[in-house]
Amino acid sequence: MDLWRRYREAYRLAGRYEAAAESERKVAATLLTLTGRGWRLLVDRRWPGTRSANVDMILIGPGGVFVIDVKKWRHPPEVVDGHLTAGGESRGAEVDKLLAMTRTAERHLASLGMSPIALRPVMIFAGHRLDETLGRVRLLGDQQAAPALIAEPARLTAPMVRAVTSHLEEVFPAYESPVLGEGDRDDTPPAEADPLFDREEIERAALRAVLDAPIERWMTFLHPEQVALARRNWNGPARVSGPAGTGKTVVGLHRAAYLAQHGTGRILYVTYARNLPRVQKQLFQRLSPATADRVEFVSLHAWAQALLAERGVPSALNRKGAETAFSIAWLRTGRDSPLAEVDPLPGYWQDEIDYIIKGRGIGSLEEYRTVLRHGRRTALHAAQREAAWLLYEEYELIRGERGVHDFNDVLSMALRELRARPADPPYTAVIVDEVQDLTLVGLRLLHTLVGDAPNGLLLIGDGQQAVYPGGFRLSDAGITVTGRGGVLRTNYRNASEIFDAAVEIVSADPFDDLEESRPNGRREVETTYHDGRVIRAQAQDDVEHDRLLVEALRRLPGQVPGDGGGPLSGAAVLCPAIRDVQHYHRLLTRAGIPVLRLEDYTGHPVNAVKLGTYRRAKGLEFKYVFLPHHDALTRALDGGNAADRERSEILRRQLFVAMTRARDVLWLGSVAGNRGD
Repeated sequence: MDLWRRYREAYRLAGRYEAAAESERKVAATLLTLTGRGWRLLVDRRWPGTRSANVDMILIGPGGVFVIDVKKWRHPPEVVDGHLTAGGESRGAEVDKLLAMTRTAERHLASLGMSPIALRPVMIFAGHRLDETLGRVRLLGDQQAAPALIAEPARLTAPMVRAVTSHLEEVFPAYESPVLGEGDRDDTPPAEADPLFDREEIERAALRAVLDAPIERWMTFLHPEQVALARRNWNGPARVSGPAGTGKTVVGLHRAAYLAQHGTGRILYVTYARNLPRVQKQLFQRLSPATADRVEFVSLHAWAQALLAERGVPSALNRKGAETAFSIAWLRTGRDSPLAEVDPLPGYWQDEIDYIIKGRGIGSLEEYRTVLRHGRRTALHAAQREAAWLLYEEYELIRGERGVHDFNDVLSMALRELRARPADPPYTAVIVDEVQDLTLVGLRLLHTLVGDAPNGLLLIGDGQQAVYPGGFRLSDAGITVTGRGGVLRTNYRNASEIFDAAVEIVSADPFDDLEESRPNGRREVETTYHDGRVIRAQAQDDVEHDRLLVEALRRLPGQVPGDGGGPLSGAAVLCPAIRDVQHYHRLLTRAGIPVLRLEDYTGHPVNAVKLGTYRRAKGLEFKYVFLPHHDALTRALDGGNAADRERSEILRRQLFVAMTRARDVLWLGSVAGNRGD
C-alpha cells in the first residue's frame, strides 16, 4: 500500500486512542504506517504494577521491540554531561521512568528467550530534530523516528513479531485496542495531517535493515537457559561451558552487554587468539551500539603489552629471538640428555617450558618435581624432570643474555605489575573467552584484575577444544566456581551430520576440562539443525586433490539475499599449519579466487575465501568450510611413541575445532593412503 495513503488512514485511526494529543496522534499515525511492512504498534497501554501510569507506545517489528515515550516540549531537548535537559532543566526523571518501563518488558519477554538487546527505550520529541543516544535510550525527533527505527537491523522474523506482540498485549493491557485494517479506509486526508516521514528515506532505511539481517538473528532470541546465564547475578567467579556450537560466545557477548547496560564501569572481554577480538568487537557494536565504548575487546598478550607500555615497563617481546635462544639451549643441554628417551625432537620440550614450567609460573625444581602436568599424557621420571629443568635454566640464561622476552615473560611481568599496583581505573568485569587456551599465569593475571567480586569474572570455554598442550585446574589459580555458571548442551551451529563427523574424530580421546578429566570425547549434545552435509573428496595425488578443491569453491551458490557478500563470503579454507596456508594462498590466487587471510578478517561479509590455520579459526563460524588434506598429520603420527600419541591428540582436537566451524557444508579432502575416515 502507498505510504501516503496508509498515513492518511492511520492518522484518522490514531484519533481514536485515548492518548490523542496532536503530537502523539501524528507520531502514532507515522508509526502505524509501518504495519504494512511487518510491524505492530501498541498504543496507550497500562503499565503493570502501577495504578494509573501508561506506556505511550510499544512498537514491535523486524528491528526489535521499542518502548516509546512521546514528548511535546517547548524547549529543544539536549544531552549535557550525560544528562537529558530542556530549557536548562534536568529531565532525568523522564528517562528513569522510560527505563523502568523497558525493564518491565524485558522481564516478561525473557520467558520467550528474547535477549534484552532486542528491546530499546525510545523518546520521540514532537517538533524537534534529534538523533542521539543517552545510555540505552534513543532520542529522536518526530521526523527522524520512522527512518531510524525501520533502519534497525532485522532481528525478528514475522512469527517472532506475532509471538512477541501477543505476549506484550497481555503484559501491557490496552485502554482501547483499535487495529489498522486493510478494509478500514478513508481517502480524505485531514488538513493538519502532514506526514512525519520522507518516502524515499523510508525505502532506503528498509533496504539497510534487510542487508544487516543475518547476524542479528542469534543476537536477539536465545534459549531461555542462555538468557538466564547472560542475566544472572553471581556472588563470585563463574563459568559457562559446553561442547562446540552451543552458543558460549553468544552468551558471553550478551553478558557483556547486560553488564554494560546495568553498570557504569569498564568491562574487559579477552581471549587468547589475536584475530578473534576484532571480530567480536564488530559483532558487539552491532549487538549493543549504545554500550560499545564501554567494553574493551583485546587478546591477552596485547592487553598485557599495553599495560607494561602504559606503566613504562620495558619489554622486548621477540618470538624468533626466543626460539633461537631455545634452539641453542637444546643443542647444549637437551639433545643428549634423558629427554631424548621420551622425544628426540625439541618441539615437545619447548612446549614443556612454555605451557608447564613458565606457563604455570613454576619457580623451582622442587616445585616442578611434584607438579601435576595436566594435559600432558607422557609421564616423566625424576631424571627427566631434572633434565627438563636444566634445559629451562639454560634457555632462560641465553634469553636473558640476548635481551629478549617470550610471551610468558610478558604475562608474568604484567602480573607482577598488577599485584604491586591495581589497574586504574579498575575493571568491574572481565569475561574470558576460550579460557582453556590460556596458561595458568594468564588466568591468574585476569583473576587479579577483579578478584572474587560479584559478577566480576566469567570464564567461557571447553577443554575438548583446547588447541595447545598443557593445562591447569581452576583451583591452581585460586578460583572457585562451584554453584556459579552452567553447561550448555544444545548445538545451534552445526548440521547434525557435520557435528557427528567431528565428534567421531575425538570420540576416543580423553581431555581435561579445567575442573575435571573426562575419559573420552563423547558427550551429551543435542543438535537442532539437520540440513547440512559432509563431502569427502578422495584424490589419487596432490594435484587432483587441489583441483577438486578449486572446483568445489567455484561451484558455491550465488549470493544469498541479506548475506551482505558474494558467493565466497561464507566460505573458509582451513589448514593445520602456516606452510599449508601459504600453499593454498598461492593456489587460489592463481585460480582467480579472491582470498582474505584470517588475521585480516573482521567479521564483515567479504566476497573472498577466508584462509587460515585451524587455530586462527577458533571462535569463528562459516557456512562452508573446506579442510584440504584434513587427515594427513594425524595419520602420520599414529603408532608412534608416547609423545607422538600426545601430539596426535592435540592435532585431532585442532581438527575437531576446524570441522565444527562449518554450519552448512564441510568439505574433507584426502589423498589415497591418507584417508582418515
